This record gives sequence, C-alpha cells and structure tokens, in this order.
Amino acid sequence: MNIFYPFLTFGLLLLHSSFTLNHAEITEEKSFNVRSERLKSFVSFSNRHSSYGAKEQQPKETQKDSNTLNRIGHLVKTAIDIGELPGAVVLAGSNDHVFYKKAFGKRAVVPQVENMTTDTIFDLASLTKVIATTTSIMILLETGQLSLRDRVSSYIPNFNRYGKSQITIGHLLIHMSGLRPDVDLADPWTGYDTAIELASREVPMSPPGTRFIYSDINFFLLGEIVSKVSGLTLDQFTQKHIFHPLGMTNTGFSLPSSMVRRVAPTEPCQKHDPVCNESSLQMLRGIVHDPTARRMGGVAGHAGLFSTANDLAVFCQMLLNGGTRNGVQILSPLSVARMSSPATPSYEPNVRGLGWDIDSVFSANRGELFSAGSFGHTGFTGSSLWLDRTTGTFLVFLSSRLHPNGKGNVIKLRARVATVIAATLPKKIVAETWNKSLSQPKLWTPESLQNNTRMNTLGGIDVIREDGFQLLQNKRIGLLTNQSGSSRDTISTIDLLWEAKGVQLVALFSPEHGIRGLLNGPVPSSKDQSTGLTIHSLYGDTRRPTAEMLSGIDTIVVDLQDIGARFYTYASSVAYVLEAAKTLGVEVMVLDRPNPINGFSIEGPMLDISALGFTGYLPMPIRHGLTIGELSKLINAETDINADLKIITMENWRRELWFDQTGLPWVNPSPNIRNLTQTMLYPGIGALEGSNLSVGRGTDTPFEQIGSPWIDALALSKALNERILPGVSFYPVSFTPKSDKYVGEHCNGVSIIVTDRNKLKPVRIAIEIASVLYSLYGDTYKLDATAKLLGSQDTIARIRNGEDPEKIVSTWEIDETTWRQLRTPYLLYH
Repeated sequence: MNIFYPFLTFGLLLLHSSFTLNHAEITEEKSFNVRSERLKSFVSFSNRHSSYGAKEQQPKETQKDSNTLNRIGHLVKTAIDIGELPGAVVLAGSNDHVFYKKAFGKRAVVPQVENMTTDTIFDLASLTKVIATTTSIMILLETGQLSLRDRVSSYIPNFNRYGKSQITIGHLLIHMSGLRPDVDLADPWTGYDTAIELASREVPMSPPGTRFIYSDINFFLLGEIVSKVSGLTLDQFTQKHIFHPLGMTNTGFSLPSSMVRRVAPTEPCQKHDPVCNESSLQMLRGIVHDPTARRMGGVAGHAGLFSTANDLAVFCQMLLNGGTRNGVQILSPLSVARMSSPATPSYEPNVRGLGWDIDSVFSANRGELFSAGSFGHTGFTGSSLWLDRTTGTFLVFLSSRLHPNGKGNVIKLRARVATVIAATLPKKIVAETWNKSLSQPKLWTPESLQNNTRMNTLGGIDVIREDGFQLLQNKRIGLLTNQSGSSRDTISTIDLLWEAKGVQLVALFSPEHGIRGLLNGPVPSSKDQSTGLTIHSLYGDTRRPTAEMLSGIDTIVVDLQDIGARFYTYASSVAYVLEAAKTLGVEVMVLDRPNPINGFSIEGPMLDISALGFTGYLPMPIRHGLTIGELSKLINAETDINADLKIITMENWRRELWFDQTGLPWVNPSPNIRNLTQTMLYPGIGALEGSNLSVGRGTDTPFEQIGSPWIDALALSKALNERILPGVSFYPVSFTPKSDKYVGEHCNGVSIIVTDRNKLKPVRIAIEIASVLYSLYGDTYKLDATAKLLGSQDTIARIRNGEDPEKIVSTWEIDETTWRQLRTPYLLYH
C-alpha cells in the first residue's frame, strides 16, 4: 500500500477555503517596480532647446519584398484588435537605408480619436538610458573626463554612505551596483536634487558587481554625473553633442508646444497628481510618464526623452556605422564596440553591455533570429530598439501601449516583429556578413557568455510544438493554464493550441489568480477575449472541474509554472484535475516546466495530516525539489488516483539548474512573485504569512522583507545577523503596504539579502525569524497562526519552548530523507 493513502482520503476532503495566497498585480517590463502616482508638477514644455525646427535628417528609404513584410502589418493589427495597444510605428533599416516604415492604428483614442502617423512623437521611457545617458557617458569617457572605474562618490557628495563607496560608474551602466530598482515614491518628495539625495541615502541590496538589479537609480545618477563633469544639464549636453549634430530635431526632453500635438499620449493623470487638477483630469501628453522623472522635473538619466521613428533611425545608423553618420562623428568605433559587447561578469546570466541589453530577461524584443553581435533596449511605455552588427540591420518599434488605460502589452508583438524583420534579410547580406564574421575576430560569441551550467532549456510546450502537436491530433482539448504558460519565444500556450492544425481547443481552465495571473481572491469564470472560449475558474465556486466543465473533452493539457513550494496552489489544482479526469475517463497531459529554485534542494518539516488541504495536497516538506510534471506523476501514483497521465518532459534541463540558467524568459507565475530572489525566499517567508506579519505584499519587494507595526527593526536585524546564517544577511527597514495586511500602516522589520543562493536555506530563515520574534515579543507574535502553511505543530512547539533554531532544523532530517526516497521513482531528469 502507498504510504500516504490511509489518511489522504479524509485529509483531501478538507478544503481550507478561508486561506488565500494573495498576489498583487504587476506590469510588463518593470516587474520589480510598482510606482506611486503622487507626483510633482512638471515644468512647461517650451523654450529649452533652440535647435528645434532645424532641418531634420531623414534616413534614405528603399523598398523590400512586400509579401514578406506584410506579415508585420498582420501581427500589429491583430495585437491592436485584441487591445494590446492602440497603434504603433514600425521602422527597419540598415546602416545606409530604411527598407520598412509604417504607421498602424491610432495615436490617441481619447478624448478624441487620432490616426497614427509615422512622424508621431513617443515617450521613449527607458530608451533614454541608452540614447541619451549612455552615449553622453561614452563621449565624456572618450575625452578623458571620466573613467568607468571612477567611484560614484567622487562626483556625488555623501554617496559613499551605507556601504556604497565601492560603486563605480561601470557598475551603474551594467546594473550591478546593488541599488534598488527605484527610490521610494510613497512619500510626497519633489525635485531633482531631492532624488539625488534619496539615492545617496540608499542601502545596497547586494555588494557591487555581484548581482544584476535593473535600476532607474543607476541611470539618474549617471545623468547627474554627466552634469557634474560637463557643466551642462543632461538635456543641454545631449542637444549640443548628440541630437543637434545628427539632425535629430524631433528628439529631446522638452518639446515646444507646437510639437505636443504630435505626441502619443500615455495614461490619464490621477487626481492626486500635482501635474493635474482635480476638476480636469488629462492624459499625459508631452509630459513624461515615468513618475520619478516627472518629480525630477522631466530631465533624468533614466527616462524623459521623446523622439520619432525617423530620428531613432538616424541614431541607429550612427551606431551601425561605428559612431559616425553623414560625416558627423558622435562616438569612436571602439566606443560603440565597447558599449555593445558583454560587460557583465561571466557568472552573471543576464548579459549586458554598457547601458545596452544583449541577452537578459529583458531581451524578448530581440526576436528569434538576431543573435551574436546584436544589442538593444526597451522602454516601459512600449518602445524598443534592436540593432544587429552582424547584418548591419536595426529595428525601431514605437507604441504607446499604456494608452488609454495602462493595460496594454507589447512584449510578444515586439519579439514577433523582430523575427519577421530578421527573416527578410537578403541571402546576399547574410552570406556576406557571415563570411566576414568568420574571417575576423569576434568581440564575443554565445559560448563565451555561458558557463558550464547555462542551458537552452525547452519547456514541455516547446517540445510538443516542435513535434507538430502530434500527441494532440484530432482531440478536443481543455487547457489549464495562465500567463506562465508560454513558449520560449513568449507565445502563449493558448494561442499555440488555438492555431495548431488538427487540434481543437474547446475550453480553458484557470487556477488561482485567473488566466492572466492578476486577480486576488475568488476568480469568476469568464470568456477569453482572443478565442471566445469559456474560461472555467478552478478558484471560484469550485476548485475541482465538474462533469459539465469536462463534457466533450478528450484531453486536459496543463501548462503552469510551479515555484517549488508545498503551499503554492497550482499543484493542488492539477491534483484536482487528475481526480476529476480519472472519474470521467479524460486524459491529462502536463507540459513540464523547471523548478525555478533547482530540482535537488529539499527542506522543511513534513506537512501534518491536520493541515492537509488546498495549500498542501499531501504530506511533503515545504521545498519539495520536483518539477510540476514530476509532482503530478507522484501525486497520481501515491494517492492512487491513477488517471491517464502523460508528462511532456523538457529538453536540456538538469536538476542543479536555477531558473536563470535555463535561458527561458521569466514570466511572473503570480502577482507577488516577480523575480527569482523572491522565488528563492518564498518557501520560508511564505510559510510565515499566516501570522500577524506583513511579508511585503503591497510593496515593491514582496517576500524580500517582513515587518509589522509592533517590531523594533534594529533589534530584529541585530538578532538575526548575529546568527550568521549561510547565504543571507538582513538590514532594518520600514515600509507602508498599499494593500493586503497592515495596509496604510507603518511597518518596521528587515529586508532579506541573498548573498549566496547555493547556501540559502529559506525555511530555516523562517524558523530563525519566528524564533527571534517569539523571544522578543512573546504572544504578541501570533506563532500558532503559522500552523497551516508551516504545517508542523512539532516545529511550532519547539519554537515556543525556546529551542535553538539550528536544532529545530535538524529534526527535519528524517522527514527530508523520507521524501527524498519517496520521490526517487518519479524523477524525470538527472
């Protein structure tokens, strides 16, 4: 008899529906940075730059195969039709001509409808970082006025506080300074100088050079350094040394009023935004969307630049021609090569140049065919550049995806457009550049960027797609998925199955948080806007598929990204599907995905039978070390469900891999799991959130900090650091959650810094935190409330008795060994 069966029949009937793993919404490109909307009034857009109105340098245009390029129009129009953006301008060319330029859709839809035009001006958002700030830094570097090794504190007074003295200009450019994504916007600060002072007060999240953290702070500090060194503000410097010499007359941080009518608006001002007045809310138009840049007055190193497709084509041609265009030299060839070559350490999987992106979690806009020798960047508003030195080709994609309601998404569209552009390059160009690349030394190759543990993993959806969906031919399919179900090239599994020949997708099923992963609490059933299919919620009126839901379905396909923690509810949803499928004779097919926190680490106490339920389907340690496919296989057998189950295994995945070593694009598996660090900490910090602690929900860094109104942050930080825990350190913080527990209340606590993930023991961290809190505050800390997720009354009793946390952790060894042995027959990967 299987060891769990005697008690599971009863335990699995206990649906503890009162507990919900709440998750907060996150937007597409700055998944780490939820911003406040209380902002400073913006200075008027006029009379800053006398060069506006000069003759614009138009790129030379030629035509290419219209039949092939018509695919771009189809892609963009389809995205417009389903509401991913109101309109766009797409331009592509080489180092001496433009071969594609077209406007699609609408520039504005409210308050009046305006057609998109190719001369529309866009808020470039983070393209500011590379076009204005990085280029300015390189100009100053060429003239010997600064060095990449210069310490930031040499230029910004008081910056060396709190362990920042070793941060260099180079660290800022490659996003490895250790600084947070952004300064706090919860307080109503305003002013450029205030932002610089706030940056000087920052405490790094990690030592410089050790961790990639995409940070706006890095680049507004670089903008300030440009000003300090040159004696000119960033907008003045860029006009004088970049935009005016190149004839980029529609580019700048501030636009004359006569040009604002051509600007694509973004979102409405909020009534509490000082830019607007409460009686007349208006669209942000010609006013930078980024709230930090807006508070800084609109001129900042990370955002604030406006431009057109033509101007950006001129800029791209300058780079592809080694820093020169039409006889005007902006940069030297070596500077361009240095910017666009890998500058991050070999152990960092996110490969960045100086300012520019090469191969990171933000590189989806590269598409599938541009590879070695290519570089680019994206902007939060929906802008993108990608340049390929090998073929001498560039792509400009401009949209205002936030208009009119902030809900657009162009990640998939940009990638597909880039792939089509690359596919249209003439054989002669590809052959010539290929032969040339063979005869010249390369600045870098993909192999030089990867260590022995970096893989090109294919998820289950990629594997079955490559086989032409043969296993699903002539079947009626139900699909359990959410936003995490997508291919390596970021096409959703819904779209792939819907469009697959011989496959009939007839129904969709959604787990907790809904099909898009944005909802908290119960999820209603609904209709999918793209396909028109019914979406049956498995986190609403029922958590199990009903016979009516499964009527007429031959196979239920599952494509969900689990995160390796026992109480993450997607595995329970799969278990309930297996139960229902067995009863009705329906096949289940799981498209496997990586365990993002590796497939060998096991940690934590075995779940008590009394805690069985939706957040713990069967007894196992908190960190189980299985993929969702392996876990489904184990559940199906060990609980004697014995449904007809098939696992589509991954290719090129090994158990020791962390998610960032797979090469797969990161998609937030749920709203409050926004990066790999939060995923690493979740098995421990998530185990504590049943108690009266905030685990950071409603802040920018959920599961990377904990706190409450009754905690002394200094005392807690001191006590935890004295434990000298492997792979982690703590520093005191205060925060005010905007949602969830303690919403609107000032909380004190600690921020958790992962210093060595291979030594990290997240569940032990939870026990250390709980032990310190109980020793300091007694029953003020509701220790017993952790029982459901921590799942072990014995562990709680030991904490209450004051046992040393290290000794408590040692008591889990039998549980961990039992689980390790039990899971062995179900392992699908080495």
